[in-house]
Amino acid sequence: MENSVKFLFSGDSALVMEFGNEISVDINKKIRKMMNNIKKENIDGIIELVPTYCSLLVNYDVLKIDYQNLVEKLKNLLNDDNETVEDEEVTLIEIPTLYNDECGPDLSYVAEYNKLSKEEVIKIHTGTDYLVYMLGFMPGFTYLGGMSEKIATPRLESPRLQIYPGSVGIAGKQTGMYPSMSPGGWRIIGRTPLKLYNPDSDTPVYISSGDYIRYVSISEEEYNNILKKVENNEYKLNIRKVKRGELNV
Repeated sequence: MENSVKFLFSGDSALVMEFGNEISVDINKKIRKMMNNIKKENIDGIIELVPTYCSLLVNYDVLKIDYQNLVEKLKNLLNDDNETVEDEEVTLIEIPTLYNDECGPDLSYVAEYNKLSKEEVIKIHTGTDYLVYMLGFMPGFTYLGGMSEKIATPRLESPRLQIYPGSVGIAGKQTGMYPSMSPGGWRIIGRTPLKLYNPDSDTPVYISSGDYIRYVSISEEEYNNILKKVENNEYKLNIRKVKRGELNV
């Protein structure tokens, strides 16, 4: 793997490990494997690891380790993973979601654009388990891959000034969720009652790069019931470990 990874400067106290130039499950797996190797090695001087679609940003303390020394240590951690994709154990998180015109103001447009009914859009969107490639833009915002091209839809020409927390959206071939009130240009098709970002929690964001998201369509009554439980800290998230081969991808 070493020859295929590029090491690039990123300012005076960070470097980028570039694993490729495309969005793919294989590249994402290599990035996550490298992150785990770095954490296990506990290299003195590394401050933070930030994964993206195709690369890994490594922030480090220049007073504890220099660039060349860090690169050599990182190269030693690169290895080929013989574990098959199907046998890899991953985290699957279920996200209950209400799909309707009130919570999803762009649901009708997505259906019309793709010459589908709203019911077909919902069925397609909930029929795939989505890989979390990375989080960014704001704390807890998920960039998910694997969405069917049957419901791919361009972003809004003019972004909205406010999008409600929990909104589920589509932008091109991607889907994702807004964890906080925010402006944004994604096409909103539904909303989850779950709290995706809680700064007062020991774990403000419970979704991580490498996890999988499964959207589950719920009724308005179910939405309101779950919302009450979330507000009272009584809702139990459905998070479990599964083999990748068991996913709907």
